[in-house]
Amino acid sequence: MRAFVTGATGWIGSAVVDELVSAGHQVIGLARSDRAERALAAKGVGVVRGDLDDLGSLRRGADQADAVIHLANKHDWGNPAESDRSERAAIRALGGVLSGTGRPFVVAAPFSGLVEGRPATEDDVSPAVGPDSNRGGSENLALDYVARDVRTVITRFAPSVHGHGDWGFVNFLTQAARDKGVSGYVGDGSAAWSAVHRDDAAQLVRLGMEKAPAGTRLHAVAEEAVTTKAIAEAIGRSLGLPVASVAPRDAGPHFGFVGSFFASTMTASSDASRRLLSWEPTGPSLLADIDAGAYTA
Repeated sequence: MRAFVTGATGWIGSAVVDELVSAGHQVIGLARSDRAERALAAKGVGVVRGDLDDLGSLRRGADQADAVIHLANKHDWGNPAESDRSERAAIRALGGVLSGTGRPFVVAAPFSGLVEGRPATEDDVSPAVGPDSNRGGSENLALDYVARDVRTVITRFAPSVHGHGDWGFVNFLTQAARDKGVSGYVGDGSAAWSAVHRDDAAQLVRLGMEKAPAGTRLHAVAEEAVTTKAIAEAIGRSLGLPVASVAPRDAGPHFGFVGSFFASTMTASSDASRRLLSWEPTGPSLLADIDAGAYTA
């Protein structure tokens, strides 16, 4: 297939591009800068210049492709309404081009806000509907295009998609530990996150594009639950710092924007995804990556 990938030079997207190329697919990546264009060209990947606010560039990329993999998001923690607006507009632009074609439309989604009190499953429907909901209701909006002959596949990513070079949540937790001189966890540290190595996540994206039926929800999860205390202890070991509890009321000042996430349990099962696509994660665990210096090298 020829796949158009948004977020093609991002943490997950760059691994997805490598996975697609390795599997023999052609790739076109969205590039918003000269640096991103050079990075894609170095991999032999086609380029469409533009960004999420340039809906014309999204349409051009989708029009050239046999499949679309939408991984980009503004992640503007200071202005989430703008991120939500942008995400919804991008889904409409990409879905509009794909309508009536039967082509795959793989869309990234989070686990946050799905369920409470248990791990989420692939059968759980996102409660986020409409432009004022989380991520602009993009998951459900993308699934609406199934009725328009689009093979929409939602891929929900664990809160930690880890590996050497990760600049996501665990990176911010590590930086907070450096800044504060202590590796903290919130409360008793019993909150837990799911985790997956980014190479395993990239493989699942490829398999979803190739094989998953329309309307499928996939869970990129290798480890169902890693406690936040265990994460903090591993960060402490890697930095040679003490580990301590942070009161919930102090999570924001201590950790920054990631504090609210670190205080929350975000776990999910991937049993259905594994059965459907014969996907079996093989990468190192989150704690093994932290201990190996993935966030301190």
